[in-house]
Amino acid sequence: MGLYCHKKFILTRRWSLWLVGPEERVSLPRRIGRDVGCFVAEMAFEVAKFLAIAVFVFLFLTQCTAIKASAATTIPRGAEQYRALLIRTAHATWGLEAPIAVFAAQVHTESRWNTNAQSPVGAVGLAQFMPATAKWMPQVDPALAGPAPTNPGWALRGLASYNLWLWQRVQGENDFERMAFVLSAYNGGLGWVQRDKTLAKQKGLNPKRWFTSVETVNAGRSKASFTENRNYPRLILQERQHAYVQAGWGRGVPRE
Repeated sequence: MGLYCHKKFILTRRWSLWLVGPEERVSLPRRIGRDVGCFVAEMAFEVAKFLAIAVFVFLFLTQCTAIKASAATTIPRGAEQYRALLIRTAHATWGLEAPIAVFAAQVHTESRWNTNAQSPVGAVGLAQFMPATAKWMPQVDPALAGPAPTNPGWALRGLASYNLWLWQRVQGENDFERMAFVLSAYNGGLGWVQRDKTLAKQKGLNPKRWFTSVETVNAGRSKASFTENRNYPRLILQERQHAYVQAGWGRGVPRE
């Protein structure tokens, strides 16, 4: 169709040679070039407009997903009293770009901001540290000497410091995937994450991508532990962090 229109256009122009004067005949190639140039410019504009609309729709749908996720999460009333403490602690350990909303969502998932929370296996406090991990934490951050996992200040500092320690030891293809590895390691141990990454690579999967890749393999965890561990990064990154971002706690780690 395009070729036919092009030939018709040229034939029409040639026929018009008999209808114009000598001066206009000389300028005809320029006029054709100008018309073609206008056509190309119009097409480029239409393509740019289409791309702009596509980007807008993508951003709109992403924002709607975040709003829907945040609406599904209710921040416990007890969280507000620790908000300033978490912000100070996160800035002290991670700097001003600390992903505070992720840490808040993590505490939400661990204890629902209950300082007296205790798991069936013995984890305690806001950040649910096991006794053995709490004793080891001063090696990660000397400021955590004298383990006190039930103390809110110690627990929040421990969570932020342990996350940073893990962040420095895992790789991801972007910050979103990297944080998913951090959260998986916080929940189940760095050793398991490394074994899962190795197994994923052996299976031809991307070892630097958590979602849809490493999360699909199991290097030997029990079914219950595996299920809990896979849900942990999803709850925090894909759902709960958005509620804290919307509430103004601070930045999160967006999907890239």
